[in-house]
Amino acid sequence: MAYWQHFGAPPAARAPFRESYPAAMPDGALLDLPLRDFSDFAVAGLIANQASFSVIRRLAGWMTEVARPLGAEVVVGLPSLGQVFAPLVAESLGHANWVAPGWSRKRWYEERLSVPVHSITSPTPRRLWLDPRILDRLAGRRVLLVDDVISTGTSALAGLALLAAAGVTPVGLLVAMIQGHRWQAEWPAAIPVRGAFATPIFRPSPAGWLPEEGTAPHKMCLHSSAKDHAA
Repeated sequence: MAYWQHFGAPPAARAPFRESYPAAMPDGALLDLPLRDFSDFAVAGLIANQASFSVIRRLAGWMTEVARPLGAEVVVGLPSLGQVFAPLVAESLGHANWVAPGWSRKRWYEERLSVPVHSITSPTPRRLWLDPRILDRLAGRRVLLVDDVISTGTSALAGLALLAAAGVTPVGLLVAMIQGHRWQAEWPAAIPVRGAFATPIFRPSPAGWLPEEGTAPHKMCLHSSAKDHAA
């Protein structure tokens, strides 16, 4: 099945789910997402650089809308998949440019502007780097950190650490999908998280995967009236 290529319309499939989950979007449309099996739980997956242009543009539009109240003056997009959305959000907010940390070290980069990072989809540790030549874009400005998904929070926390090394505390984290609630325990309360949509954690049952009640933080998304599909 080709995921992330188009939005569907209700009625949606009901729990338990087997291979995919129809995530509700802010306008009521559905985006079918593959379920990633971690044995004792599963999550809905979004791979932004494999999505169609139309899906990415709509997600970026909803992200921009939910981010406007934060009053960001500059967008920092986390690699790799956060950088699918960051330039679209920055342009929609009326910015002239955006800031792109990277995985590779250029000759003029400084060790102090780097942090180690790993994620649920990329468990091999690597370093995240910030170009010292663009620090002036961040100094004294309201910075918005952008990623594709927050799941365990490790990638986003590395982004916070990198910005802290540059003397910056962001006004918020913006993502396309808030994937469950596992990140919340370690996340600093002073930095709001906003997303286009949220999905729950799934628990196994004999018939398939069941959404775990209360694990999808819809209140942080564009429209908080969304609910998880129940049995």
